[in-house]
Amino acid sequence: MPRVEGKVALVTGAARGQGRSHAVKLAEEGADVILVDVPNDIVDIGYPTGTAEELAQTAKEVESHDRRAIVVQTDVRDLPTLTAAVDNAVAELGRLDIVSANAGIASVPYLSQDIPEATWRQMIDINLTGVWHTAKVSIPHILAGGRGGSIVLTSSAAGLKGYAHISHYSAAKHGVVGLMRSLALELAPERVRVNSLHPTQVDTPMIQNEGTYRIFNPGIDNPTREDFEVASTTTNALPIPWVEPVDVSNALLFLVSDEARYITGAAIPVDAGTTIK
Repeated sequence: MPRVEGKVALVTGAARGQGRSHAVKLAEEGADVILVDVPNDIVDIGYPTGTAEELAQTAKEVESHDRRAIVVQTDVRDLPTLTAAVDNAVAELGRLDIVSANAGIASVPYLSQDIPEATWRQMIDINLTGVWHTAKVSIPHILAGGRGGSIVLTSSAAGLKGYAHISHYSAAKHGVVGLMRSLALELAPERVRVNSLHPTQVDTPMIQNEGTYRIFNPGIDNPTREDFEVASTTTNALPIPWVEPVDVSNALLFLVSDEARYITGAAIPVDAGTTIK
């Protein structure tokens, strides 16, 4: 039997990358999915963000598994709009059981003292406050169902260790872990489990861009994907440069399924061993 049959999931950052992979995996396993993406005014990250067309494609892929998909073109920084949109989507689908707070951005590299204030604020607003917003608007619906539920916050290996030149990213991702642990304690009496995922580099547009190549190859003027592959491999214990989105989705599926019914407050690496190096 599919592992999340009949449940409803919310996935942020669903237009592509890990978010699309999570949404499709959950649909394959029986869930209807609320798809949130298409933020506005994202700057200084070194790559283009997801588009409305990509979000619509995710919806088509969910629907190809005979599951319902509701598209929400909302920025996770915009709490009033996100609240109204999620309220409407849950009313249409009838329940909410699973939340994947996945939306996030990367950045071009900076030494900590050189990060522009607007770049710092944007990072925290999306990668930490946006995760809290997602939890804030979702928790009342999960509790209203009285069936328990599962919330998974996407952090990073950078939420468990420091990385040079992206202290704003690492700070936000460390903050996600603190949020996760507090939510896990608060929601445990209601049988709502909260965990975080910590991927190493994942083969998506978020890392396959010049900014990331420069972070991992600071001594090369114009690093290429091939340069990044070599450098990235050295950061992992397993001899691979990166994981695939489905590797993270498989971990998420486990965490939201009954197979993980007694796992809460856990920071789960999907990191090829990078956090033990």
